[in-house]
Amino acid sequence: MKWQCGGWGQGLRMAVCALGVSAWVMLPGVAGAQGGARVGGSSGAPQVEVRGAGATFPALVYARWAQKFAQAHPGVKVSYAPTGSGDGVKQITARSVHFGGTDVPLSAQKLQAARLVQIPMLVGGLVPVLNLPGVEGNQLAMDGPLLADIFQGQITRWDDARIAALNPGVRLPALAIVRLVRQEASGSTETLLRYLGEASARFQAAVPASGLPTWPAGVAGAQAPRAAKGNDGVVGLLRATPGGIAVVSFDRVLRDRLSAVRLKNAAGKPVVASEAAFRAAILSSELHQKGDDNASLLNRPRPDAWPLTATSFVLLDAAPKDMASAEWTARFVHWCFMHGDELTRDTGFAPLPDRVQARLAGRLLQIHGPQGETIPFMAP
Repeated sequence: MKWQCGGWGQGLRMAVCALGVSAWVMLPGVAGAQGGARVGGSSGAPQVEVRGAGATFPALVYARWAQKFAQAHPGVKVSYAPTGSGDGVKQITARSVHFGGTDVPLSAQKLQAARLVQIPMLVGGLVPVLNLPGVEGNQLAMDGPLLADIFQGQITRWDDARIAALNPGVRLPALAIVRLVRQEASGSTETLLRYLGEASARFQAAVPASGLPTWPAGVAGAQAPRAAKGNDGVVGLLRATPGGIAVVSFDRVLRDRLSAVRLKNAAGKPVVASEAAFRAAILSSELHQKGDDNASLLNRPRPDAWPLTATSFVLLDAAPKDMASAEWTARFVHWCFMHGDELTRDTGFAPLPDRVQARLAGRLLQIHGPQGETIPFMAP
């Protein structure tokens, strides 16, 4: 399935993108009549550095897209440090980077106070994954209440009767459950906690939604949670921890061939994580129906929807002083949206619906320089 993009421009096919991990990219100079800044290097080519940091959830796909951009426009340095959503918000607010990545949208009030523009970039899924000898990927089924009890430390062993009840015929090993979590402030963690809190009032009372929660010790016999930095750090820890359970982005499941869990959704159907299941969550949400990019995609009421689906965003300076970097940042975002489905195909993420994509131009026009000027963002 592809989104057919209406929106604006000449048949614009918009998709989702942000800046990738250490890529060299260049855009043609647009100084002079368009008011764009030109920074000359020794070769006379435009040179400018654009830096970003934040959410690790989409970092791999950001890197892929930056590489594609570099192939078309060799020259300006663009880098993205996957440091976690909390750090992404912190750094863009402090203007120590040109854009921040976050998996938790900021309110209109916070955006106004920090003078930021928020742009939804892509939709993906968070997936429970296991290191469980004898249990294959997508063999084990769980639901929200069961997952909440596991992460609260209320269920301590894999052969527990409550896990067995959802998985008749599956041979469960007599192993202790080891919870593996993020050590830094993470939008993925906050999304997971919101999902678990909706599934379990007991979990919500014990672990309020936060990017950096205090995980409960659990009942007697529960293993203490172990933490690692970023999605990739958690994947590495999972590989080294028999009995471990973690929640990571779907693209890591594909890349690292992790053993994923099927999750029961709001319709009571156990679903396998997939790009199609993320699109189903979009279609049954106000993100698609009303173009509300802050709409929750959690546990949507469709039998084929993945219940742990989320949108990822970038934050840009709405009042930049460095217009050269602001211009290249906006041009890069615009270029990525223009290249549509080709950039999202086989990444493990789903493109945004038309109503959200078509608002990109208006968001970029909210950026104004010191003299009130807008920035040119139409990249070839």
